[in-house]
Amino acid sequence: LAVKDPTAVERANLLNMAKLSIKGLIESALSFGRTLDSDYPPLQQFFVVMEHCLKHGLKVRKSFLSYNKTIWGPLELVEKLYPEAEEIAASVRDLPGLKTPLGRARAWLRLALMQKKMADYLRCLIIQRDLLSEFYEYHALMMEEEGAVIVGLLVGLNVIDANLCVKGEDLDSQVGVIDFSMYLKSDDDVGGKERNVQIAAILDQKNYVEELNRQLNSTVSSLHARVDSLEKSNTKLIEELAIAKNNIIKLQEENHQLRSENTLILMKTQHHLEATKVDVEAELQTYKHSRQGLDEMYNEARRQLREESQLRQDMENELVVQVSMKHEIELAMKLLEKDIHEKQDTLIGLRQQLDEVKAINMEMYQKLQVSEDAMKEKNEIIGRLEDKTNQINATMKQLEQRLQQAEKAQMEAEAEDEKLKQEYVTKSESLQKEFSQKEKQLLQLETDLKIEKEWRQTLEDDLQKEKDTVSHLRIETQEIINLKKEFLKLQEKNKQLKRICQDQEAALQELASKLSESKLKIEDIKEANKALQGQVWLKDKEATHCKLCEKEFSLSKRKHHCRNCGEIFCNACSDNELPLPSSPKPVRVCDSCHAMLIQRCSSNVP
Repeated sequence: LAVKDPTAVERANLLNMAKLSIKGLIESALSFGRTLDSDYPPLQQFFVVMEHCLKHGLKVRKSFLSYNKTIWGPLELVEKLYPEAEEIAASVRDLPGLKTPLGRARAWLRLALMQKKMADYLRCLIIQRDLLSEFYEYHALMMEEEGAVIVGLLVGLNVIDANLCVKGEDLDSQVGVIDFSMYLKSDDDVGGKERNVQIAAILDQKNYVEELNRQLNSTVSSLHARVDSLEKSNTKLIEELAIAKNNIIKLQEENHQLRSENTLILMKTQHHLEATKVDVEAELQTYKHSRQGLDEMYNEARRQLREESQLRQDMENELVVQVSMKHEIELAMKLLEKDIHEKQDTLIGLRQQLDEVKAINMEMYQKLQVSEDAMKEKNEIIGRLEDKTNQINATMKQLEQRLQQAEKAQMEAEAEDEKLKQEYVTKSESLQKEFSQKEKQLLQLETDLKIEKEWRQTLEDDLQKEKDTVSHLRIETQEIINLKKEFLKLQEKNKQLKRICQDQEAALQELASKLSESKLKIEDIKEANKALQGQVWLKDKEATHCKLCEKEFSLSKRKHHCRNCGEIFCNACSDNELPLPSSPKPVRVCDSCHAMLIQRCSSNVP
């Protein structure tokens, strides 16, 4: 019998319970005809079933403070995916009586039902499988198709009006137990169910045998197709081998022709290279002699240029010295002019003071004439004033002497300046004449150099032509070497093709041996299939003794079905377990089936 996945059975059971609870809630609400409150039993059972559906396959995190242990973690994601759910999440967080995440999740479900948007919120959550994988296992109800079916069923709850009081209700300590008494049926229905289960078991056995036959037929057809494809590939390989042999014969003939041509080309190139070597050596000797004469002339011209440039540099240095001396003389003249102007200003000031003194003397003389008494009294003052005037006259004389000396020095400086100017003019004229002569000599040397460069260029052109001929000959020799390499490569390819042909023949022989073995294995499988078709599983009530030890079943000797042959054995005769790909856990088989299966596995029979 095919063993069903326990998680799939759990999902199917939860889906059926959700269908029953939603159907009963809608029917009772429509018959009730009023808005539902939190004490309504079908509504309470609906919330319990939804809580079980959301808890199925929920991951348990290691951290003790994490909210992802309960269904509040995935429900809290809804506000990020659906902006209208932010109001519900905020109101659930603000409720004062809720302390646990499970209580918040229950309050969230009640508020979503009152808003008639529970189906929309859960649909947004199911679409985002990558986010749900953080909270649920891969086999969880919300990750499979059953979750989408439940979301579709929740759309029918939009016809119900619910008025639930969440604030004063104790949602943290509620026990979520499903009351199956609301969904149980009568005894007649139970007897019919048992018959349906038996019929379903017989049909499952029939389907299992048909599926086995279909798989065996498909493997046989695939093996036939493989045999045909291998025969076709074998014929193709034989044809390719014949073509390769013909190509090898042609390549050998071409190889002989290329060898003969290669020897002729080598003889011609050797004669040509010997002739060219003699010509190149003679031209190289002539080029060396001419190059020595050119180098000597070039060195002499270079030496003369250096001497002329050195003379020119000396003349420029002398000019710089003369210009600096001229600037110093001009600065000295400017300083002398400043001193003369300052002295003239002091003389003007002294003359003004003298004029003032004369005016004062005139006034005093007039006053002396007016009154003789005052004159007597002021004779002493006049004497003092006369002393002062005498001192001023002495200073005036000294200043006049200094002025005369300054004027003489100015005249001498001007005379020296004129002499220096005349000397500078004569020197500059002589330097210009020498500079013009040097420029003429430079022009002559440049013309000589140009002639020498042209001559050298012609020699270089001739040398380049000779180099081109040598390179052309080298290219021809390189082509000959490349032809040799290609010939060696062709020989290697020929050897490789022979090896591939031998390997393919060996592979064909191995495939033929494997095909014969697979045909024998297919016949063994068909015989085993025929033996299995006639067997029918016994019922537990009919089996009273073990098939192997023939002892009666008891509490110590319990009944066990062999998953291979279907017979019932005791736990001592069927304690062997084998892993199967169809079930996650290993299954029990009897001792005889265990030995047979191990023998098949050792001979690689599926």
